[in-house]
Amino acid sequence: MTARDVDGGFRWLAGDHHIHTHYSNDAVYRVIDHARHASAWGLDWMVITDHGSVPHVKLGLDKVKRDIEHARAEFENMLIFHGLEWTVPAADHGTVFVHPGGDDVAVLREFGHAFDVSMTGAADEALAVAGVEFLARAVRGKRIADALFLANHPAHKGLVSPHQLRAWRDTDPHIAVGMAAAPGHQAGGIRKPFGRGGYRGSYDNAPRPGSFAGYPPESYRTHGGYDWMTATVGGVWDSLLAEGKPWWVTASSDVHDVHGEVAYVDGPGSDFERDGHMNGPILGATPRWGNGGFWPGQYSKTHVGVRDVSYAAVMDGIRRGRIWVDHGGLVGGLDVRLRVKDTGAGVTLGGTLSVARDRGVELVITVELASMPNGAQVVPALARVDVIAGDVTGPVTDRDAFTAPNTKVVGAYDTSTATGRVTLVHDVGAVDRPMYFRVRGTDGNRSAPGLRGADIDPAGPAQDIAGAADPWRDLWFYTNPIWVVPR
Repeated sequence: MTARDVDGGFRWLAGDHHIHTHYSNDAVYRVIDHARHASAWGLDWMVITDHGSVPHVKLGLDKVKRDIEHARAEFENMLIFHGLEWTVPAADHGTVFVHPGGDDVAVLREFGHAFDVSMTGAADEALAVAGVEFLARAVRGKRIADALFLANHPAHKGLVSPHQLRAWRDTDPHIAVGMAAAPGHQAGGIRKPFGRGGYRGSYDNAPRPGSFAGYPPESYRTHGGYDWMTATVGGVWDSLLAEGKPWWVTASSDVHDVHGEVAYVDGPGSDFERDGHMNGPILGATPRWGNGGFWPGQYSKTHVGVRDVSYAAVMDGIRRGRIWVDHGGLVGGLDVRLRVKDTGAGVTLGGTLSVARDRGVELVITVELASMPNGAQVVPALARVDVIAGDVTGPVTDRDAFTAPNTKVVGAYDTSTATGRVTLVHDVGAVDRPMYFRVRGTDGNRSAPGLRGADIDPAGPAQDIAGAADPWRDLWFYTNPIWVVPR
């Protein structure tokens, strides 16, 4: 389904904003390899994000741009962005990417030299804020047309505190716009001998020096394949949304290597420090079942609502929160809108509905159920759709707050017997305070009471268990919120 809202029609483009090539010293494939597979798996856009190391910033950036331009010529319908994975000072990693043209490579190079930990060695929260400011100045000064920053795998090591997320967002919400709802490396959960037998996303950590002391043990694990910050109803993500400020979630592959593939890089013949890339890929003879990644689009997708197919439109859609994410092709299409009851007017994901206090409001969710086999060669079945609602309570006094007590699941809709396209209508009623609504869905294979209690989330995603976390048997989708403000 090409979902459209009643405001004028959005086309939803699927993409991946976190992809590594052999220009990272721990990755295998070329830009063109990823473009070919991304196209085959139905992606419309992708971002190349090699690690911002000294060799990459010094030598690799120009070579990546050359390879991106070649891939764009071969795949004219694929939007291929150039970026890098930022090792954020005093935090974890993040995707930084720019609109093509202008001083794009020069800006990425200057950014890496000045703000990436691999070059600065500085674990300084203020330096991360300065990095966001640098990107904003580059856009304002017209050196580049646009730039975005998204925090990757934010709970992976506990290094990203709530106040850091707020600081990045508040520094420039046009640049720092969100975080990954789920990590890549989802094949890491496939059981041995045909998988690593570990945790999805390699979320196998514990607190370390620099980790935020307030996070509980379960924050270091995925839940239904999703990061704890997103998976917890009334948790970190909701605490940010409850301030009434945008902070969006995305999904990506973070692909370095691919589960079951035989290719590898020629490590002994490579000199990454000299060349800025690894040699290869080399065709091997044995499937590498310990690889934890999937090809771009094979498992994780970020769907962005656009008005036209262009680099600017994708970046604008991300910035405005017109985003929903899914794993394993759980649904074929999704359209969510909040509207005045029994009218055609409404807004879609990331938007705000202004409504008179005496008017009823309804959330309309239209789902096209999956009809095509996914990467596991099965057609997934959607079992349930949940509506999550929260109050907008304004800015927090404690910038390390990571709960939203007034957010909970307010509706659950059984879709297990539905076929084709299903429309669900959640009656909100009259709204007397600012609120937001977001939606998630599941195949129903693994559920558990939410981490903040069954009264808040009676059947949320279960914590993943090493060796028993098959990513194909536990699928979820999440949407970004829609706001409503009474007048």
